[in-house]
Amino acid sequence: MPPRSNPTARQVRLGVELRKMREAVGMPAREAGALLGGGQPQISHIETGRYGISEERLRRLAAFYKCADTALVDALAAMTYEQRGQGWWENYRGTLPAPFLDLAELEHYATYLCSIDITHIPGILQTEDYAHTVFSQTIPPLPQADLDARVAHRMERRKIFEREAPTTHKAIIHEAALRMRFGGRKITRAQLKYLQEQCERPSITVRVVPFASEGYVGASRAMLYAGGPVPKLDTVQVETALGATFLDAQSHLESYRTVFTAVEAAALSETDSRDLIHTIAQEV
Repeated sequence: MPPRSNPTARQVRLGVELRKMREAVGMPAREAGALLGGGQPQISHIETGRYGISEERLRRLAAFYKCADTALVDALAAMTYEQRGQGWWENYRGTLPAPFLDLAELEHYATYLCSIDITHIPGILQTEDYAHTVFSQTIPPLPQADLDARVAHRMERRKIFEREAPTTHKAIIHEAALRMRFGGRKITRAQLKYLQEQCERPSITVRVVPFASEGYVGASRAMLYAGGPVPKLDTVQVETALGATFLDAQSHLESYRTVFTAVEAAALSETDSRDLIHTIAQEV
């Protein structure tokens, strides 16, 4: 079977975690490859996500690396059964950039989500008109077909809240994002009303950092934190000038957990946040 030309973010992540195990015991790739009978090239392809790996082989490698973290090994073993083409987002492959698909995949498998947004309503909580306005401001302008695909994809991401066991999402939004009038008063008012409705879902928590807050830190750090089945498989997605970036180094995860905790401490309570959203909607 030829190597994958474009592995998904989760396929890459599986390989990265195996590489971390191997490097933790100081084992050369050629020695690990010999265990599987394929040599160093095979291990290199597995660790970059270009080759898949079976559960049996993954557990053999984990034992060879003397990994005692059984919860991590079990979580990685479950990932070996994931195949490209299974998720709804695959319908957009070739139409949307890969990071859009990787984000949908990340949210689909996340055990929980935490987000911080400064200037926009979180993408997964946007109305169709609001999302259309946001994507319409892309520079250079998007072709109509691409614009429609991005909006449709964003709307489908909501599926995680419609499941029998919906994903929990804790969203912290700065007051600035609530007052930005993307698309004008009508679209902004409808967006704020929709956000109020989402606050009623047991799985969604929205808290607002008001302009009056004196304890808010990390004002420019919009991010999405996705919890994995074990903490070592958590992932952070951040937007940069070059597009979306996914981070999984433990130092990065710890840093963003600290940032989220600090921002959360500066936010209003759920009740006060709902009241502020209602007040702003009335003012628009």
